Amino acid sequence: MSLIRVEIPFHLRTLTKIEGREVTVEVTPPVTIGSVLDAVEAKYPVLRGTIRDHVSLKRRPFLRFYVCEEDWSNLPADTPLPEAILTGQEPFAIIGAIAGGW
Repeated sequence: MSLIRVEIPFHLRTLTKIEGREVTVEVTPPVTIGSVLDAVEAKYPVLRGTIRDHVSLKRRPFLRFYVCEEDWSNLPADTPLPEAILTGQEPFAIIGAIAGGW
């Protein structure tokens, strides 16, 4: 069992009444993008359907996933996470996407 740090964006923290930027979840190996999201949704059921679609489990368009400061949003859900996430050195970050332009 790995204890994974997860950063949650403000609007989702409001839904769950989480105080602070991070939560921790226990994830059974292999630790992948999908297994971390499964653990977050299990711990905070109100987030089911807000991070990923209920049926397809695809990421919602206005959320991004960052791992070690790199955008992993378009990688498959079964992509294993690096050692820095497994050891708690770095968080798995769920970020609200920002649109810009004129």
